[in-house]
Order: sequence, then structure tokens, then C-alpha cells
Amino acid sequence: MIKKIIFTTFILLFAAQLFAFDFYNKNLKSEELATLESGEVLIKNIAYPKNMCLKEGFNSDCDRLIKEIKDLSPKYLAEIMQIKPYKGNENLPQILSGLLYNVSEYAGIPYWSERNQKYYDLYDSAEILSEKNITATQKELKTLFVMEPFGKVYETIQLEETPNLVYYSSINTNKLRYKDDFDCVWPNKLKICILLFRDGENWVLYGIGGVNAPRIPFFTERIETSFINRIKTFCNFIFSKF
Repeated sequence: MIKKIIFTTFILLFAAQLFAFDFYNKNLKSEELATLESGEVLIKNIAYPKNMCLKEGFNSDCDRLIKEIKDLSPKYLAEIMQIKPYKGNENLPQILSGLLYNVSEYAGIPYWSERNQKYYDLYDSAEILSEKNITATQKELKTLFVMEPFGKVYETIQLEETPNLVYYSSINTNKLRYKDDFDCVWPNKLKICILLFRDGENWVLYGIGGVNAPRIPFFTERIETSFINRIKTFCNFIFSKF
């Protein structure tokens, strides 16, 4: 009986240590934390930066991401999170960075259209137009995506990798039109960020994407389905690779 109590206590202490996360703030609800502890992907529509679950002051990279999103001032915003144990996944930064760098493979990501109730390719095509090294750990990619119903989407991607970090940030550089009927997103108003960092004995995969576009009655639903769902699809696809 004593051995059983000791063993049980050890398991509970180990589990408590394994899931002793510090990266999140009060915006993360208890049931959402339980989802993360189970290893599942958590996806949230949060609308505005004030609803982000990432804690300010946790580390400089989290603060950098928070500032990027606040500077965007999005009117539509979604965040995606997942926890992975560090042990057994020590090379996760290299794997994630490789996936994000392989831009041409983005074209094969399946996207579920709620409006049409069928799958499409998230991007019809995806390519790197040019790239340059900014530092020994950071590169910049100029890319071109074809994404219906918006046509050509030019993006600048910043990708940084170290043994304990991946920082990905993409932003549109051209104006986007909906089915060539009307302008819907101006340059530098659509952004996706993915951050991989350590929190104790765990990796935290954190993705967030938003659009700074007006909230008007007929347009709001189209933004939610056309952009936010695509942002969630992209991040969820990347996270599901691990």
C-alpha cells in the first residue's frame, strides 16, 4: 500500500511538472488548458489583440509577437496553440523551420469551404520569388501565392530559427480583391505569425493570424470565412505535421 501511494504521488508530481505552463494569461480558460494538456490543437476566434492568451513578459520573442499583432490592429483575429514534450522532440525547431521554408508545399494544403461544403486547395500555387539572409539565423522570403477568390497574394515572410526558437511572420504586400469585384484588404493588413518556444519541459507551438479590415454588415461574415478560416487552416495543418 505504501509503495502504491508513493508511486501515485510520484506520477502526480511528474504530471504537475510536465504541465506547469507559464506562457499563458487569464484569457486561457480551464477547459482550454485541459485541451492543451491532452496534446490536442486549440483553435480560438479572439477578434482583438486584447484577447490573446500569450502572456506579456514571458520572454522577448513572445513580446515581439504580441507587439506585431497589436501594431496590425486587426479587426478579425484567431490563435492556435499546441503543446509538445521537449523530450523526444529536441529537433522540433529544425523540422518546423523546414516545413515553413518549403513554400511550394503550401499549395497542397486542403481547405474546407463552409460556404460550399467541400474541400479546395488553400493555395492554387505557391512559390518563392527571392530570398536573402538577414542574419545567421534569420532569412527573408519574397513569395507569391494564388488564392481564390482573391487571386495573386504577394507576401514577405520573415523566418528565424535557433536551437530553441522558430519565429515565422508573413504579411501581404499587395491589395487584395474579392472575386475581382471589390477591394477588401489593403497592403500590410493581413498577417500570420507562428512561434515555437520552450516552456520548461515542453515546446509551445503558438500561431496567430489576423486581418485589419472593416467590420461592416455584409462583409463581416465573408472576412470570417474567407480569411480567418484560411489562417486557422494553415496553422492547424503545420501543427498537425508533428
